[in-house]
Amino acid sequence: MQGFGASLPVLLLLLLSAQLPPPAVADQPPWAPGVERSLDPSSRLAVGAARVALHKYNFQAASPSGLRALGQVRKATMKSIPGMGQKYYLQFTTEDYRSRENAGSCLATVLYLKKKSPPAVNIKCINTKDQKQIQEEDNSLYRKLKRQTKPIIGSNIPDSFGNMEPAFEPVWALAVAGSSYMMWEKSTEKVGYFMSQVKSVKQWMRKDDSLEFDYTILLHEMPTQEMILCHMRLIWLPGRPLKVKYTCESDSHRLEDGSGMESGSAAGIIREREENF
Repeated sequence: MQGFGASLPVLLLLLLSAQLPPPAVADQPPWAPGVERSLDPSSRLAVGAARVALHKYNFQAASPSGLRALGQVRKATMKSIPGMGQKYYLQFTTEDYRSRENAGSCLATVLYLKKKSPPAVNIKCINTKDQKQIQEEDNSLYRKLKRQTKPIIGSNIPDSFGNMEPAFEPVWALAVAGSSYMMWEKSTEKVGYFMSQVKSVKQWMRKDDSLEFDYTILLHEMPTQEMILCHMRLIWLPGRPLKVKYTCESDSHRLEDGSGMESGSAAGIIREREENF
């Protein structure tokens, strides 16, 4: 009996160890390279990546009447890709930029590359607004601006109280579309941007069909809360890619070009007026 009693502690240890879960595999944590993990859809990282995707969408759509704002992120996951960076997989709703009505849902991937370059974005959206209606609104806006006999000149749009004269709504919408290029290109995994205000705008009267504007724009950087002043040249013709050239105070006065296509360039756009930057 004494021998049996002495063996009880050993038996208890064996029984307890059998009920314990197996130890975690140390070389495969949930954040390991190539392992996709879920994110809180309301987290700053998920919401920031969704906004980056919409910046790219708004720029490439080149439609002041079809601008979208972020509604709600429904689902978000991410994984680390060795040698490349962090990739986010997103599902989210959108709103019309002006009316805030439902504008449809989007699926997107955003890859923040380790090298200094714009985030790589793939995005596909479902429209609740008829595409033909958007095109008709763009054409109507274009004709209104093209009929101007005097160049549009304005400042502080909207004003410090959030008010905006109806006459400036078209140039403000074009500023949102053009600045989306800047905000997409400048965004990182930890830093994002909003267009805060058009400090000034001047229209250049052209002899061809295109519309051209010079803007000075304030970008609100998040989460630093810094206000960044940028100068932007924009050329627009409905149905064509936006042509954007910009420089920001924080970029050591370097010029960046965009033509609405990821591989495109706006080099050569009205170079004789670059001194206005």
